[in-house]
Order: sequence, then structure tokens, then C-alpha cells
Amino acid sequence: MKKLFKTIWPYLKNKYVLTIGAFIVWILFFSQYNLLDRIHMAKSLRQLKDEKQYYKEQIKRDSTRLYELTTNDENLEKFAREQYYMKKKNEDLFVIIEE
Repeated sequence: MKKLFKTIWPYLKNKYVLTIGAFIVWILFFSQYNLLDRIHMAKSLRQLKDEKQYYKEQIKRDSTRLYELTTNDENLEKFAREQYYMKKKNEDLFVIIEE
């Protein structure tokens, strides 16, 4: 261990090595765009991209459903009966919930 320290010590006393080392430490931990913040931002970006993909799929699915509802009255009636439990006059409505 002492031998290793003796071989490294002259390099550590060099002002250029100290300056470069201080600069690297500053960039990694103390600057505005430090390493920890960049890791956190990358994680957030990945999560936001996943959410964006999910919402694009939802928009596509809902747009298809809206088109079906606006073009066909039978689909609109089926949707109203299933989602909002609407019924015609003189009809009884039974809701069956499966567990």
C-alpha cells in the first residue's frame, strides 16, 4: 500500500491533475447538469414516453369507438344500454355483476 501511495503521490501534487480532478468532481456533483440530476431526468423521460404511448393508444381506441357510435344508431343504442343502463319504455333492466 505504501509503495502504491509513493508512486501516485507525485502525480497528485501536480497542479494540472488537481485542477482536472476538481473539474470532474464539480461536473459530476455540483454543476447545474450534474450526474444525479441527469439520471433522474432520464428516468422521468422514459416514464413520460411510456405514458405518451399509452395515451396515443387510448386516443386511437376512443376515436375508433366514437366513429362507430356516430355512424351507426345500433351501436349508439348498444353503448347507451351497456354503459349508462338506459332502457326503452315498458322494459325492465337487470344488471348482472360477475365476480
